[in-house]
Amino acid sequence: MADSNFIDYVKILCRSGKGGAGSRHFYRAKYVPKGGPDGGDGGRGGHIILKGNKNMWTLLPLKYRRHIFAGNGQSGSGGRSFGKDGDDVVIDVPCGTVVFDAETGEFLCEVTYDGEEVKLLRGGRGGLGNWHFKSATNRTPRYAQPGEPAIEKSVILELKLLADVGLVGFPNAGKSTLLSSLSAARPKIADYPFTTMEPQLGIVAYRDNRSFVMADIPGIIEGASEGKGLGLRFLRHIERNAVLLFMVPADSDDIAADYATLLTELERFNPQLMDKPRLLAISKSDMLDEELMAELEKQLPEGVPHIFISAVTGLGLNELKDMLWDAITDENNRIEDNPITHRPLDGHHRVREEDEFIFEPTVADDEDEEFFDGGYDEADWDDTEFDEETDDASEEFFTNDFDE
Repeated sequence: MADSNFIDYVKILCRSGKGGAGSRHFYRAKYVPKGGPDGGDGGRGGHIILKGNKNMWTLLPLKYRRHIFAGNGQSGSGGRSFGKDGDDVVIDVPCGTVVFDAETGEFLCEVTYDGEEVKLLRGGRGGLGNWHFKSATNRTPRYAQPGEPAIEKSVILELKLLADVGLVGFPNAGKSTLLSSLSAARPKIADYPFTTMEPQLGIVAYRDNRSFVMADIPGIIEGASEGKGLGLRFLRHIERNAVLLFMVPADSDDIAADYATLLTELERFNPQLMDKPRLLAISKSDMLDEELMAELEKQLPEGVPHIFISAVTGLGLNELKDMLWDAITDENNRIEDNPITHRPLDGHHRVREEDEFIFEPTVADDEDEEFFDGGYDEADWDDTEFDEETDDASEEFFTNDFDE
C-alpha cells in the first residue's frame, strides 16, 4: 500500500487566519486641533475552504501537504483605513470526501459534488477601530478591538467512492473478474488471495445508452473487524452505494454461512449498511449443471434475491444487470430519501500510521507573538461604556471573550 497512488485516508493540520487589530488613531492636521478618532478596522483572517473536484480521484496531494495555513488579516490604520483581509486557502478534494475531527473522531462535514465549497475553518474577525466607539460622552476613545484569534484543528479526510453498486465478498470470489467482464476496467486478476489491494471503479453499459458505476473493494475475511486481513479499511467505499452485491463462489462449503459472515462484518463496520438492498450472486457457476444448481438453491439464505453467474462464460450476466438496474432505479433507494449517517471514527475505522503522524511544531511570526504576549493594554478594556449609537453587533463582539 505504501507504493500505491490511491490514498483515501489522510491526516492534516489546518489553521485559519487571525483577524487584524483595529487602529487607535486620532486625526491630526494643521488648523484641526481636535480631529477626533479615525482608527480603521482590521481585516478578517483567511478561511480554510474545501472544494469538490471531479477530476481528482485520490487524496494523494494532501499526503505531502500536511500543514495548511490561511493568511492573517492586517491591522487597520488612520483615516478609517481598513486592513487587508487574509488570503483564503481553497483545498481541492475528490467528490465523496468526508472530514472528521482527528482528536475526537466527530463528523464535521462532507463534499459530495463538483464545485461544492465547504468552509472548514472560519477566519477570525477583524477588530473595530476606535472611531466606532466615539460618543458625546467619550470623544477620545483610546481603545480598539484586537482581532479574533485563529482556529487550529487537526482533521482526518476520508474518501468514499461514489458508485451505484458495491461488490462484497471473500478474496478470490471473482469480484475483479466480474468487474472486468461488465466494464472496461482492468483490475489485477490472479489465483492468490488479496489480489485487489485498492478499490476499483468500472462503468457498466446498459440498454438504451444507460450505464451505472460498479465498485470493487479488496476482499474481507472473517474477523476483519478485529484487524485480520486488510481489516475493514476499505468498507467505507460502499457506504454511499445504492445496492450491495454479495458474491460467493459456487465451490464454497456453505454459501449461506459465508453470506452470514460477510453480513456480520458489514454490520460491525456500520449498522446502517443493513438497510441497503442486497443481491447474492453465486460466481464460478460454469462448473455447475442444472441439477447442482437446483440442489444449491435449497441452501441459499431466504429473502435475498440470488442469481448464478459466470464471468468467464457470460452465464447470467445480462440477467444480473437487469436485477441491478431495477434495484438502482428503485425510488426507495434514493440517497435523498435515505441520507447517509457517517459513523464517528473509532478503533475499527482509523488507520494507525496516520493517527500516529506527529506534526512538527510551528513557530509563530512576530505579529502573532505581539498579539499573544499582550500587545494591547488591559487599561483599554476596562471601564468601557457604550452609548445608544454603538451598534449591537459591535458591542457584543467587543465584550466577547472569543469563545472560539
